[in-house]
Amino acid sequence: MTHVDPDADPDAGLLSPGRAGSPAESATSDAAVLRGLLDAEAGLTRAQAALGLAPAAAADAVTRAAADAVTRAAADEGRFDARDLALRARSGGNPVIPLVADLTAAVAGKHAPYVHRGATSQDILDTALMLVAARTLDGLLGDLARTESALGRLATAHRDTVMPGRTLTQHAVPTTFGLKAAGWRSLVLDARDRLRTVRTSLPVQLGGAAGTLAAFGVFGATHAGELTEAYAAELGLVAPVLPWHTLRTPVADLAGALAFTAGALGKPAADVLTLSRTEIGELGEGAGGGSSAMPHKANPVRATLVAAASRRAPALAATLYASMAAEDERPAGAWHAEWEPLRDLLRLVGGAARDAAELAEGLQVHADVMREHLFATHGLIVSERLAAELAPLLGRARAKSLLTDAARRTRTEGRTLAGILADEPDLKGVDLADLTDPVRYTGSAGALTDRALERR
Repeated sequence: MTHVDPDADPDAGLLSPGRAGSPAESATSDAAVLRGLLDAEAGLTRAQAALGLAPAAAADAVTRAAADAVTRAAADEGRFDARDLALRARSGGNPVIPLVADLTAAVAGKHAPYVHRGATSQDILDTALMLVAARTLDGLLGDLARTESALGRLATAHRDTVMPGRTLTQHAVPTTFGLKAAGWRSLVLDARDRLRTVRTSLPVQLGGAAGTLAAFGVFGATHAGELTEAYAAELGLVAPVLPWHTLRTPVADLAGALAFTAGALGKPAADVLTLSRTEIGELGEGAGGGSSAMPHKANPVRATLVAAASRRAPALAATLYASMAAEDERPAGAWHAEWEPLRDLLRLVGGAARDAAELAEGLQVHADVMREHLFATHGLIVSERLAAELAPLLGRARAKSLLTDAARRTRTEGRTLAGILADEPDLKGVDLADLTDPVRYTGSAGALTDRALERR
């Protein structure tokens, strides 16, 4: 039997193929979180030095020690082992406490007291998670750009590719694949805009023990916002108006944008899963996945993984929203409940964005099958048009009665709607071939597609 070390790589993504190998997985790894924590600590010391609250040499010493720790952690050398920090975090409830002890020891000497000076654990962990989020969103937005571009090309190429429109699973009226792809693209752009807004507003956290910045005043800070602004400048984040220890708008906004993105990507995935069914076959993934038992299978794996992400994301976001009800000036439990769901949500949506880009770039459109399906109901797909066109000629009640009977006969006799209506004396001279041609009844689909593609 193969021996498995329970402490070796405790989360390799074995049950998470959607995020495995994605940029988001790397950006949210334990090593990435550790880097964020160390960057947050070093940035705080530099910010204090920039305002004359700490010696420049201390800022240099802490920054060097933090950078060395990141390098050593990546190489599995000695101190700053993520697993060791996690185990030691149990005594204080968060990983910042053992991290500060190790970083202080690494700095040593006269500059050691400047590590973490004036801060509380939540300042560092919140700031680190904002850094992790920023770095993850940068890659995620790149994948959304790929998806949007591919969908734009599909919409342009298939502006006039007619296919059945379906409502409540049944044929409704004709539409175009161009309009469908333009709609998918619109959702992706909506997601992009929300994530961009969140990305540019991710804040540092700095409040000290209870959000009053009191300790920093002891160390010489005289202006309430000056140190926070310097801290934000060091890390490339935003300076908040207030410490947000229990004012969790940044996390809630991030959760909402990520959950929306999962849903926005889930819509085209759901359509691809339906339209690539064997019995429909209007779409296909460029490189479908295989089956462990059936050699003939070409499963729509990319769409499947995106669809799975869209189902998981809302629950993760719900936990983050629930954590907004945080008591006192720093909460017990509400804050702690955020860490894993936030990272899972970043990973999940980042992986979905990667898969959505691959799906859109490789999607196969079977226009001939779409056209064939337009005639599957022998012309009934244009009954709406006939009702509107014949009402002025026959009267609304007579037109409805005639079409209801003709539809029944079309289904039972296997004849075309045009053929049955051609037997009606009142319709002699009416161009039924034109009126019952699905290709000629796409309304403003082309114009709507063009309008949607104007958006950048």
